[in-house]
Formats: sequence, structure tokens, C-alpha cells
Amino acid sequence: MSRNTIDWIGLREFISRAEEVPGEIVHIDNAHWDREMSTISHELCRHHPRPVPAPIFDNIPDYKPGFRTMYAMTNSMNRLAIALGMEPNYHHEMKFLQDYREKAKEMADVDAIDPVFVEKSDAPVMENVDRGKDVDLLKFPVPKHHEYDGGRYIGTATSFITDNPGMGRKANLGAYRVQVHSANEAGVYISPGKHGALDIDDYWQRDERVPVAASFGQDPILFYYTSVGIEHTHPYGEYAHTGGLKGHPFPVVEGPVTGLPLPAHAEIVMEGFIEPHSTHLEGPFGEWQGYYGRDADEEPLIKVEAVYHRNDPIMTCAVPARPPYDYSYHKALARSATTWDYLDTAGVPGIKGVWRTEAGGSRLFNIICIEQRYPGHARQAGFIAQHVREGGYANRFTVVVDDDIDPTSWNEVAWAMSTRCDPATDIDIQRRTWSTPLDPLVEFHGTEPGLKNLTFNSRALIDATIPYERIHNFPKVAEAPREYTEEIIDKWREVITGVESKEKETVKE
Repeated sequence: MSRNTIDWIGLREFISRAEEVPGEIVHIDNAHWDREMSTISHELCRHHPRPVPAPIFDNIPDYKPGFRTMYAMTNSMNRLAIALGMEPNYHHEMKFLQDYREKAKEMADVDAIDPVFVEKSDAPVMENVDRGKDVDLLKFPVPKHHEYDGGRYIGTATSFITDNPGMGRKANLGAYRVQVHSANEAGVYISPGKHGALDIDDYWQRDERVPVAASFGQDPILFYYTSVGIEHTHPYGEYAHTGGLKGHPFPVVEGPVTGLPLPAHAEIVMEGFIEPHSTHLEGPFGEWQGYYGRDADEEPLIKVEAVYHRNDPIMTCAVPARPPYDYSYHKALARSATTWDYLDTAGVPGIKGVWRTEAGGSRLFNIICIEQRYPGHARQAGFIAQHVREGGYANRFTVVVDDDIDPTSWNEVAWAMSTRCDPATDIDIQRRTWSTPLDPLVEFHGTEPGLKNLTFNSRALIDATIPYERIHNFPKVAEAPREYTEEIIDKWREVITGVESKEKETVKE
């Protein structure tokens, strides 16, 4: 399968390309690490018209100029397009989602390429090396994101690195949160069942210490694979998929402390070990559903033995909060495409759109758009969407709509629910389904060590399609035909949308 080579690498080259597109990056000086940076980023996502720019903070109080943070790295159509090697020329969400889905298929089908190990002298992350007593995680402007957080979190837009020799995994990268406990200690929270948690448990079952590392500022393609989750079919996992998408091996450097492969062009990397069954209180932390999902609890404790960083490092950050927040759009797109692919793989015909809403953290409230073809089609699509891998975890509502509804439009979905859904017959409830300890609505059902995170939820399937037996005699919709509407919008685009007509749009070379 032929692909274009993505010839750039690392966060800095990504930023340079994003700055060429108007409105994608904003530079901000003198914002404080204590909640101010994160609040600015959150309010940008809530109030700034799209595209929401990615803020880069510098001259942070208490820190050296040049020690920077970046939020909302890929939280716009064009920044995500740049990260994935697509042309950054998008104005319409549904068009982007369609192209993104094709890109996601390419990414899922990528021919994995082993990473290339480079010498330390060729790894920019090794420009500065702190070992032993020189290690100080608060050397960097680690943010406190929310008022009631249990501390400062260095790892929120993070690639956390583990391995699993017993399963043949030489590297697993996951987006797990990392809290600073002291200059050389950190805690990590990983949801039960995730690869990183399984890797730690395997070491602990053998009473062995766990080698770990974490990157705080990395190539956005690497972070993409880190955060969306992949099936581990290659020993180097996310590294190999990143290299496959780029079209060349991804450069890594062997960690001097753990031997784990570290991203050579990362901004900041820490290395250390988790001793057998060693834990520390971690959290609480404001999470993706917009609440503090759990109280402080004992989680694995990392003894940090080394920290490496580039000159003038840029720490990538993310603020999960009340949606929308600075990676909710990225997640909605990624999970929508993945769910659509799962539905196709399951053999469900007529899928015309999927939208994992930002308001639901791209998990709790999902919308499936179909062209109805047979009795029961809508329920089939909805039930399967609720239980495929992406849809099964922490879902609460799944709404199925007809193909005249834009699934990204709350107004259209609410209209369909209001006029096509009979609550007495069109809402099905399922109980004792897969939840998460981060869900504020669920109760914990276990107190023993192996059951402390045991949670269930219930979920609703809402059929907001026209009843199949009434498709041909349901009242006609009071609007112009779609083809005519598109013609009028194109002709009067500047008046209707404020965007110039296609004939006048300039395409970035």
C-alpha cells in the first residue's frame, strides 16, 4: 500500500508547520503554572470560535524563560491534519471526518516498521541529562490544572512507556496521568485493563521491579497512537505504527537506566522503576467526564532515576475538564472513526455517520447515523455500537438517527429525538455493563484488593429513526431538498456562513 512519506519529526517541526496556518497557534507570556495556564486553555476551547488555537506558554513565573508548555496540541481539524500528513485546508467538520476516517483506515492498516536506535549524541532529548541527586521534576513548569487536584501533574499529554517480556512486548505506550510527589518521585494512574496496568501487574506477580519511562512532549503522531489505543501485533507497538505511517523508522534511543526505547526527539523524558507493590496516594484529579471521578487512592509509585530534556523544552499538557476541553475534539474524531470501522467490520450495512460527542467525553453519548434497509436495522446498529471495543467502555447513551440528520449537530439530533422517538417503545435499557472508576454516577461494588475498581453502569439505546413501517408515509420534512440547499449555500456562502465561496477559497500549497 503506497503512502506519502511524512518527512518531519518531533513536536517542534509540527509547531513550525502549524504556525504556517493562520489561527492555529497562539503564544502567551507570564501565565502562572498554578491553574492559570490550564484555565486559559480550557476557556479558549469553550469560547473561541473554531479553529481553537493551541496556546504555547513562555516566561512562566518561577521558571527560566524558554521552559515552555503547550496545550491543545491536535485539537483542531487542521492541526490534526498536519499531524497525520493530511492537507490542512478544512472548514467543515463532516468533510474532515470523512477524510479522517479514510486516514484512520490507512493508519490501522499501516505496515509497522521497527524503530531505529540512534546514538545518544544523535538524540536531541539527551542535550541535558540529570541523574541521581540532580533529578528534579519541578525543574519544569509542571501545572496544577484544577482547584481540587491532589497536586501538580507533569503527565497529561504523555507517552508512558512500559514493556512486557512475557508477552513479547518491547514497548507499550499509553496516555496515563503522572503526578509529581517529590523531586524524584511520581505516581501514575492507569485505568484497569489497560496495557500499562497489565504490564505492571505482570512484573508484580513475579515480585520484580517495573522499568518505566515517560515522555512529556513528543511527536504528535506518536502521541496519537499513544492515546487512541492499538492492538499490539508488533513488539514495538506504537513506535512501529508511527514509523509505518511516517514511511520510515521512528528514531529511539536506549534508556541508560531502564533499557527501554525512548523517543529520541522528545522534549522531556524521565526514567525509573516501580518497586514491587510500591504505591502512594495519587489524585484526586479533574477528569474527562468533567468531574473528579474518584478520590485519592494508592497507585504505583515511580522512583525517578534520570531526567533528560532538550534545550528550552516544551512540555505538552492536556486539561480534561467540563467539555469541551483541549483534547476533546481530537478524541471525538478518533473514536468516531474507530467505531465506524468496527460497525463495518461487524457487517452492519448502511452506516452514514458516527459521532462520539465532545459533551460525552467521546464515550458517554454517541450518535449513529444510518440509511434504514430492513426492520430492526436501527436497533442492530445501536446495540452493536454500544458493545464494540470503543463503544463498550463507559457508554451511557447511544442515539440512532436517519441519514437526513447530521450526527455532529446537536440541534438536528435533538429534533430527531423529539419527533421520531416514542419513549415508551424506542428506548431500551441495558444493565450491569462495562463502566469506569472515573464515572461520577456509578458506585463501587468491591472493596477487596482485586475488586476495588469493580464498577457497572446502565445504558440507553435511543432509536430516533423514523419507524421502519412508516418510512413511506411519515410526514414530509419542511425544508428544501439537500441538493438545492447545497447549491444555495455554495452560491451565498459568504452571506450564510461567513466563509467565501469555494471558487474564492485559497488552497495552501
